[in-house]
Amino acid sequence: MDPAGFITDPMVYPFMQRGLAASVLVGVVCAVMGTFVVLKGLAFIGDAVSHATFPGLVIAYLVGAPLYFGGAIAAVGTALAIGFVSRRGRLRFDTSVGVLFAGTFAFGVLLFSTIRNYVQDLLGYLLGNVLGISLGDLVQLSILSVIVLAIVLLIRKELLYATFDPLGAAASGLPVAGLEYLLLALLGVTIVVSIQAVGIIMVVAMLVTPAATAQLLVVRFGKMMALAVVIAALSAVVGLYLSFYLNLASGASIVLIETLMFGVAFLLSPRSGLLGRRSRERASRAAQPPAA
Repeated sequence: MDPAGFITDPMVYPFMQRGLAASVLVGVVCAVMGTFVVLKGLAFIGDAVSHATFPGLVIAYLVGAPLYFGGAIAAVGTALAIGFVSRRGRLRFDTSVGVLFAGTFAFGVLLFSTIRNYVQDLLGYLLGNVLGISLGDLVQLSILSVIVLAIVLLIRKELLYATFDPLGAAASGLPVAGLEYLLLALLGVTIVVSIQAVGIIMVVAMLVTPAATAQLLVVRFGKMMALAVVIAALSAVVGLYLSFYLNLASGASIVLIETLMFGVAFLLSPRSGLLGRRSRERASRAAQPPAA
């Protein structure tokens, strides 16, 4: 096949055009938010909030409301509730996440069990189907993505300061609690943006893997975020083309490409990779004086 045709032929289909735009957009938003998630150790909350969207989706379906709207309310509400319970109840953050994660998802399963007919839309949100995204869905996704990115870029320094030095941020007059709730709310919106692409089950991978890969390769926060965005966008493109030509699930293909890139970085990272560590150990042994 002609290399140019390999790239351009899938783009004659509108569903591929919409899918590619949605995948890249989701990848960029997840990479930006995922940088905060990874550095703050909030990977578990991404999984929890993604599952917490399920009851919101089911309720929206039952009442005839837009599914995105129901999912957004459930995701943001659960994220804020986790922060509130953790602060007010003086519980460990992961304990609050575990309690609310289990309860909200169980509620969603209970509601879903009351629906007697086959519901393709809701199952699509569980497993993801970015190639089935409509123009209306793409518009909603774009609006939510722009809102999240604009807020993060506008107050990036304040979020970073409050996230990694809350005592210093509070002493300087920043509203640390408000910024923490805002970060959680943005995380909830990001998850709602992502579930159409990869589904509730795999959305945590979109949040965590690109940022974790970047963390293996660079140190500075700005470079980490930029590299995570590149990794996520590249994985979205490669994964989508792979799913098109091999007739594979699109969301799973994207996530597996991200995982493969993480594996390569884990092996080759000059700072902490396995191969780099062995090279340093050999160099250290060679530099030691011989025993008398």
